[in-house]
Amino acid sequence: MNIPSVQNLSVYYEGRRGLTGRKDGVWALKGVSLSPPASLNRLSIVGESGSGKTTLLRSLLGLVSPASGSVSLFGKSWEDMNGAEKLSARRACGYIPQDPYGALPPTLSVLGAVVEPWNIVRGRDTREEGLRRAKILLAELKLPEELWNERPRYSLSGGQRQRVAVARALILEPKLLLADEPTAMQDVSTRAEVLEVLNRRVQRGMSIILVTHDLFLAGRAAERIAVLYKGEIVEEGESQTVIANPSHDYTRELLSALPRLGA
Repeated sequence: MNIPSVQNLSVYYEGRRGLTGRKDGVWALKGVSLSPPASLNRLSIVGESGSGKTTLLRSLLGLVSPASGSVSLFGKSWEDMNGAEKLSARRACGYIPQDPYGALPPTLSVLGAVVEPWNIVRGRDTREEGLRRAKILLAELKLPEELWNERPRYSLSGGQRQRVAVARALILEPKLLLADEPTAMQDVSTRAEVLEVLNRRVQRGMSIILVTHDLFLAGRAAERIAVLYKGEIVEEGESQTVIANPSHDYTRELLSALPRLGA
């Protein structure tokens, strides 16, 4: 099973010391548990900004130290892994950060940014194979070839940068992809294209956890949805059930806030 399991995970961020001398921190996650079915390949996590979605993704990668609870990735908890095992687990994961502006190396071209993870992990002696794979991915994501030698900071729109970030995350063919709002800057047509590229990888054996604030997109992207509200999972279930018959008031609010066809 490639989708991680989470048991009673809580994460606390300490604040800065104020005039009173106290540090007013915040609980980003409070007792979050996820026990996905062994057959699950696609999970969407839904919530508004500040709900704890990004913290949860970073916790799944072992990049955040929890106050309590545990995360098991590829069948083993982070706390039980040694250094080599942690490195191997992270290399088996792809990560698409929410911010496509800060995610790409500013001095590299589009092609260079996509192939960089390959060169780091596989070595520069396989650079030609990395370039071949990068070109295939960029073409599949329909980024115009005339942009491949441009620097993303100066020549690409936000949506185009997101597609570069997707290609960068996929080049090492991860077992698990963690995607933080990967289509937020896409229009309707390119959003569908990006999801199709991801779905093709799922059909080849990759698993995906997709974070979004859009409940309809969550249902389209995954068979199962977990709704995160103020650091807690308030609803979890099959996508069709959650969307058609939500059980929590917050889920119903998310649905009512979405534009309706014909409106």
